[in-house]
Amino acid sequence: MDSPKLILLFSGKRKSGKDFVTSIIQQRLGGSSVCAILRLSGPLKEQYAKEHGLDFRRLLDASGYKEKFREDMIRWGEEKRNADPGYFCRLIVRDVPQPVWIVSDARRGSDVEWFRCRYQLQTRTVRVQASEQSRRERGWVYTAGIDDAESECGLDQGVAFDWTISNDSDGPLLEEQLERVLRVVRTACSSDTGPQGVQHQ
Repeated sequence: MDSPKLILLFSGKRKSGKDFVTSIIQQRLGGSSVCAILRLSGPLKEQYAKEHGLDFRRLLDASGYKEKFREDMIRWGEEKRNADPGYFCRLIVRDVPQPVWIVSDARRGSDVEWFRCRYQLQTRTVRVQASEQSRRERGWVYTAGIDDAESECGLDQGVAFDWTISNDSDGPLLEEQLERVLRVVRTACSSDTGPQGVQHQ
């Protein structure tokens, strides 16, 4: 398997719209044949479901089913990461043939460090932000033990993001913000020498 041309690590709070933004980028790049969306929570939820006798498919959607187990699932995932920080990162990148990888749910400094150590030239970071009002309109309710845990706050500091995208209905136009990201991705995909540097925004 060839190395990817570019890796975009997305982070952001619950209901900030990470999945919405990453799906738009995938579409603009030509779909799943060019761009793979990888979710660190996927193998976590699958293994958690196996060990606890739960419905894995229902843990993947935005239903209340997932919310019932979220806090314990976070605790379980932390135990796995503490024992092996790259455990879930290695699982999601196995046999991925697409030239562009989007990790839609980076949550911790160890996630960013793992990709930067192994794919230094290809890795870029993107923060999706939304106001608390916008997040509430999308169904977010503050929950102690979740919204103040490392899974939500681990990248609040310590990372100089290559791009910060505002995803509020009354904020800057989303398409214009995404175009800055897409230009870099398209350049990386068309270049034989790999991605070039970007300025932090």
